[in-house]
Amino acid sequence: MISHEASFIVSSSGKDSWPESDLPEVVVVGRSNVGKSSFINALTNRKKLAYVGSTPGKTQLLNFFLIDKTWVLVDVPGYGYAKLSKSQLQKLGQMMDEYFGERENIACVVSLVDARHAPSADDLDMIDYFKQTGRQVIIGATKIDKVPKTKRLAALKTISRDLKIPLKYVYPISSTEKTGFDEICQAILAVLGKDIAQEKTVDDPKSIIVPGDEHQTEV
Repeated sequence: MISHEASFIVSSSGKDSWPESDLPEVVVVGRSNVGKSSFINALTNRKKLAYVGSTPGKTQLLNFFLIDKTWVLVDVPGYGYAKLSKSQLQKLGQMMDEYFGERENIACVVSLVDARHAPSADDLDMIDYFKQTGRQVIIGATKIDKVPKTKRLAALKTISRDLKIPLKYVYPISSTEKTGFDEICQAILAVLGKDIAQEKTVDDPKSIIVPGDEHQTEV
């Protein structure tokens, strides 16, 4: 697997705590039990970059990670699983709407779906939302190792058909076997190439400023 320099920037509950940066952001979305944290750890080849909990759906913040000093990976709360109160769900919805509606840095969305099952209604709703807002979407079919090899192509075709996403943009991945991550990373970089054509980098990671900190924040 390709190695990446990766570091945590900040967790944010709203616009006032988004990091000040002009780097492109890649947002990872998916159901709470789809394996987002495992995906992030495997993609970056870091075991504990993102928290992997025993109970899905606990993450209720936006988590920002600096990757290779050229782009930012954003882990957003999972959907469809966590048992939250009505007020918590409302607050979470407002945080997500604010980020996707106002954050200009968003360059790409990686939507994770479970390769073992057809996309859920929540998966379909999320993809429709991103299409309506003109977001570039890449699909990661997680847990492909749990699908018999003779049935994997059919599973990917089902995901492609149901989400109305071309099959070439559906990437089979396994966090257990560490397979498929170089390919999906190359797809991400192909999208980001438009934004980092001039090889924009952060010479000093401290130059990414976290609001509320009087000093430039080291990541």
